[in-house]
Formats: sequence, structure tokens, C-alpha cells
Amino acid sequence: MRKLKHLFAVCILLLAYNLSYSQDAVTYQTPPKDIADLLLANPTPSVSITSRAEWMILIERNSYPTVEELGQPEVRVAGLRLNPNNFSPSRQNFINNFTLKNIKANKEYKITGLPANMLAGNASWSPAEKKFAFTNTTGNKVDLYVVDVLTQKATKINKEALNINLGNSFTWVDDNTIVYKAATQLPTAAPKKPITPKGPTVQQNLGKVAPSPTFEDLIKSPYDEQIFEFLATSQLIQNKNGVETKIGKPSIYLSFQLSPDKKYFLTRTIRKPFSYLVTANGFPSTVAITDLTGKNIKTLAELSSSEGTPSGYDNTQNVARAFEWRDDDAATITWAMPLDSGLIKKKVDYHDAVYSLSAPFTSEAKELFKTKLRYAGTSWGNETLALVREISRTKQMSRVDRYNTTKNTLEVLYERSQNDAYGNPGNPVTEKNKFGREAVITIDNGTKLLMNNITGSSPKGDLPFLAKFDLNTKQNEIIWRCSDGSYEYVTDVLDANDLVLLTRKESQKDVPNYFIKNLKSKVADISITSFKNPYPQLDGVTKQKVFYKRADGVDLTGDLYLPKNYNKDKDGPLPVLIWAYPREFNSAADAAQVRGSQYRFTTISWASPIFYVTQGYAILDNAEMPIVAKDDKKPNDTFIEQLQLNAEAAINKLSELGVGDKNRVAVGGHSYGAFMTANLLAHTNLFKAGIARSGAYNRTLTPFGFQNEDRTYWQDPKLYFDMSPFSFADKIKTPILLIHGDADDNSGTFPINSERLFNAIKGHGGTVRFVFLPYEAHSYRGKENLLHMLWEQNQWLEKYVKNAK
Repeated sequence: MRKLKHLFAVCILLLAYNLSYSQDAVTYQTPPKDIADLLLANPTPSVSITSRAEWMILIERNSYPTVEELGQPEVRVAGLRLNPNNFSPSRQNFINNFTLKNIKANKEYKITGLPANMLAGNASWSPAEKKFAFTNTTGNKVDLYVVDVLTQKATKINKEALNINLGNSFTWVDDNTIVYKAATQLPTAAPKKPITPKGPTVQQNLGKVAPSPTFEDLIKSPYDEQIFEFLATSQLIQNKNGVETKIGKPSIYLSFQLSPDKKYFLTRTIRKPFSYLVTANGFPSTVAITDLTGKNIKTLAELSSSEGTPSGYDNTQNVARAFEWRDDDAATITWAMPLDSGLIKKKVDYHDAVYSLSAPFTSEAKELFKTKLRYAGTSWGNETLALVREISRTKQMSRVDRYNTTKNTLEVLYERSQNDAYGNPGNPVTEKNKFGREAVITIDNGTKLLMNNITGSSPKGDLPFLAKFDLNTKQNEIIWRCSDGSYEYVTDVLDANDLVLLTRKESQKDVPNYFIKNLKSKVADISITSFKNPYPQLDGVTKQKVFYKRADGVDLTGDLYLPKNYNKDKDGPLPVLIWAYPREFNSAADAAQVRGSQYRFTTISWASPIFYVTQGYAILDNAEMPIVAKDDKKPNDTFIEQLQLNAEAAINKLSELGVGDKNRVAVGGHSYGAFMTANLLAHTNLFKAGIARSGAYNRTLTPFGFQNEDRTYWQDPKLYFDMSPFSFADKIKTPILLIHGDADDNSGTFPINSERLFNAIKGHGGTVRFVFLPYEAHSYRGKENLLHMLWEQNQWLEKYVKNAK
């Protein structure tokens, strides 16, 4: 009997021991009410406005879907996530209501005939802007609706269910004709996955160089090939006044683009063999021109898989690319070809040549111009003007050339570092030309461009502007700029001659709303929306842009949020959460530029750290974490050292201001910000805790480069080791909260990163908690998951920061 009692006692002790080390079984939790209410608030609608500002669509989107909705059937293949029941992507941000507003009459109209339980997308105005179309997704199909603006009535126009799995879903031909992609079979006809395969999956390479990024959701088996082909194949349909006519034969369309004269299609269709190494966009494809019946007029290119693209910035395949219609001509195709075999380091005078071919497409292609950097596209204007963009990602620079279409000459208009925000002259304003295409306009008798900069970075912060760029002197003259104390930018130029603008204006206290502004008449701005504040919980919260300097002299900034009614003399220093995302710079001057505006209205997304200002924390959001090239080295050669300099400077600044307790600071970030967080905890003792969401922590899992690092693992294995916080998991003793979606679809941030880092920290006795969110991709969406994530973060901050021992 004594032995039995002893055995029973031992069993109880063992059970208690095992339970204490078992997984922490947690049901879904909710954060404090203010945090939950901020997350679930209905945001202000987005808008779509006709070119003359006569009509406006107010677009309301669904709140976050439930986890049950996220958990519906999903096929992950060829880099896509598809709903097998209705030929549509499985993770869409649906629209749940449209409202029409007549701007001149200042009157809103409810649209009749909208589908019940609407899940809409792809809203698009017709050429004459008398109608707009949208797709609506149901449980078993996708339909196409057209809304007549004058009657405010929606009508379903398709009989064949749409297939919107790849590329563009539909295109307007005229106000009565739309072309769309239709499914060729019912979802129930999908091939069934065999329990027993016919054999193993085999891949091989016979000496071909094929470096590749680490894509998710790739084809992995013959069955994957079958299901991809089934879900991606579609039939082009022309619908004219409700009558459907098939165009050509079913294909796997990556894209179909209508010519300006609306007589031809430029198509890109996928062909076999499908790749197991790249996504659908990199599969072998055929680029062709067809007429509106689907008859092949000209095959332009048979492109191979992108597997052979050389690694390294600015390198490209040695094939034709960037096929597009000229917007200023009836039916002319342009494309680029590398002159350096696709290798940017090859010493040549010109790296790309751009060619054109016009209808009837029977002549030889014509060379238009050559570029000294990598060609990045053309914005077409009037009969003699086009703007050509060249880039060098390696040098972080871009150039815009003036192309004279009659002389076939290029003239550099301006070039700048892509990170030089102050030197950005803006983007040229466009308007619809005679073909209904957006084309660059000139003003002042053709001597100037009208330039719109919706950011307008300056030493005072972002101040958007409108400018005139003189094509002769190459100088930019600002003719209007947002005033201090607010944030206003031009969303559209309604009349370039009279300078009538549509703007979006906000301030710290004023919700973003839309206005019509007349620069010449200088009459009072006309308000065309009156959206209300969806975030009353943030009333009284203060925001300021803080400026500080790190130890090596680089200037930094961040957005500081303080709780309402906070008085530093009375309340003392607060616990702090610093949230950041590192960026690489070749220039310290570029890194030091001020970005963002303290006058923007505070909006909340699920990913924001601002929730916690309601819980008594000082929040330093968008804390600059520049990684700057030094001493002819690349930025990442001193990555860890510079992270520490950035973090120390931010903590010291908040301490000097008297608002932050330097002994109670947490750091956090998402994706590369999570990578930053883990590295800071591995190499410094500056923080009480860290929050790392959906990060990559072992860089050997991304061996052909990552973020803005183009060296491969084999070129610099020490760099990959030193930049991996996994390599220093034994040094992570500061409490770290790891959060990851179990369906992360981002290249490089495989969920195994968090799994393995958790195990490594745990194995060395660190304090770590790992939250695996079901059905979540790289960006989280499920309502219960988001509420729980916010609860986890709040609990972590309360325990290890606010109430730190």
C-alpha cells in the first residue's frame, strides 16, 4: 500500500511537471476596449471621381473577415492563393457598398440593384464615364455588374462566370462593350488529388545557371501543375449590350491589353512547361497581337522561364521585355532589349534599346532610342514629347529623359538619387488624349510640364506641391504648396489651363476630406466630402515630429505620440514603444532627410503601434533606422553597428525630452522591422522587451539576396552569418514576443524562421513567447487573430516594460 501511495505521488509530480512545460493553451482573447474599438472602427470611405469632377463613387470596404472566412478552401500554387470554388483569389479586400454622389448638386444617391451581401472589386469607369463596372464574388462564381450613373441602377451583365485568377479581369471597349475573362469549366470539374501518386516528383538541372528568390507557394508536383492549369485557364468574352461572344480559344492569360484605337489586343499567355522555381509571372509565355475576334496577327516573342535571370540588381534576362502600347498612337507596340546580355556590369555605352512596331505589324521593328541605364518605362505625351525613365538600383539613382518622337533623340531632363526625397520634382500631370489614354500634358505653349509631388519632402517635413518644369531651363518652379499646419496634396488636375485642382486635405485634428481648389480665381475651396472622425479614442493624443542626431552625426527623426492629458512635469517619464523599419542608403545626406509630416491626421491600421498610446505609453513610430554606406563599403557591412547607433539616439532623445523612461523601452517591428528587433536584442542591452512579427531571422534561407542586399551567401557567407539573429540566439536574453502567420506568403519570411528562433532561444534559456496565427499570410486580416495579437502585445508590454522589475 505504501508503494502504491508513493507511485501515485510520483505520478502526480510528473504530471504537474509535464503540465508546467506543456504548450500554453490559449483561446482567443481581446485587448482593452479602447484598443479593440480602434481596430474595429469603420474607416472613412475611399473615392473615385470622374475626370471633370462631376460624379463621385464613395467606396466602403468590409471590416476584417473572421478567421472562419480565412479558413475556407484555398489552393496555393504557382505563387498564387486561389479559391477553388469560384475562380478568384482567396484573399481579397472586398468592397461592401457603393454610393454615387453628384458633386455639382452636392447630392448622394443610393444605387439600386446591387447584389445582396456584396463582395465587390475592380471598380472601373467606362470611357465616357457614364457608367462604372465591378466584379462581385459569391461562393461559387464571380459576376460582372455595370452601374448606370444617370439611373443609379446596377445590372449583372454576364451569363458566363468570370475567371479573375490572373492579371486584369476585364477592360472597357466602349460604354456598351466590355471584354472579360470567363471560366471554361465548373469548379466541380477540378482534377482530384490522387491518394497515391504515379511516382516521385523529380526535378533536375543540366548545367544551367538559375539563381532564384525564395518564393512561396510554388508548384511542387504534377498534380499542382494540373490544378494550376485548371484554375488559370480562361476564355476571353466580348459582351456588347448583354450579348456574349467568345474571342479566340481558351488560354492562360497573364494579361490582355486593348490598343488605343480599340482594334487589337496585346496578349501574354502562359505555356508549358510550368516552373517549380518561380511564380506564374515567370513561367514561359507568348506575347502576341490579335484582332478583336482572337485571330493571331503577330507573335512578338516566345519568352522562356525567368529561372535564368542573373542574380544582382539591374540584371535582367537577355530577352525582350516591357511590351506595351504607345498611348499617343493608334496601334504601336514598344518593348526593350538588353544590349549588355542582361548583365549590368558589362562595359557598354548603352544598356538597353527600345523598339517599336506599328499596325499592320508586317514591317521590321524600328529602333527608337537607347538608354545608358536600365530602361524602366515611357510616359507618352503629345506628337513630339515622351518622357523616358532609366534606373540604377545598384547606385540608387533614377533619370528622366525627354524623348523627341520626330528626331528620335534623348535629352536628360533630371536625375537624382532615388533616396533624395528633397530633390524629387514630382510626377508629370496627365490627361486623357483622343484615344482615351492618359498622356503627359504640356502648358505655357508647350514649354513646360505640370509636375505634381504628393509628398513634397522638405526640411520642415512633407509639404506637397504643384510645380511647372521648364523643358528648356530644366528648372522646377513651385506654383502651389501645402501650407504649414496641414497636409494637403493634389489628387487630380481637373483643368490644367485654369489650374483647377482636386485636393485631399487633413490636419492633426481634421479628418482627410476632398476639395476643389482654383489657383487662378482664388475663390474659397469647395468641400465635396464631409467625413467624420472614426477614432474618438485618440482625441487629445498629441503628435510631434522629433529631430535628433546619432553619435556619428547622421540626423534622424521619428513620430512621437503621447497620451491625452499627459503632463511630463506631473506624470513623469513614460514607458516607451519604438517601432521601426530599417532602410539602406548610399548617402548619409539622403539618410538624414526628414520624411513624413506631423500634421497628418492619425489613422489606425491593424499593424500600427499607436494603439498603445491609449494604455499610457509614449510611442515613437517611424523611428528612422538608416543603414548608410561608409568608407566605400556597402550599407550592410556595418548593419549591426548602425542599428545600435540609431536605437541609442532614439532612446536618449526621448529621455532628454523628459517623456520617455530609458529604463522601460520596448522595440518592435514587422517583417524587416522584426529582423531589426531580433538583432537589437541579440547585440544590445538597450531594451526591456521586443515584439517581432513575421520576420526572417536566418539569412541563409534567402541565399540569393534579401531586402536591398544583392550579394549572395556564397559571395559573403560571413555577412549572412553576422546579420542573422539566429546565429546569436544564445545572446537573446531580453524577453521577445514572436508572432507569425502560419500561411506567410512573403518571399523569404517563411514561418520556419520564427519556429526555429523560438526553439533556439528556448534551448538557451531565454524568455520568449511564440504566437502562431492560423490562416494568416504576411499581412494579417482575421478579426479574432488581430484582436488576439493586440492582446498579446499589450500583455507583453505590461509585464516586461510598464511594470518591469
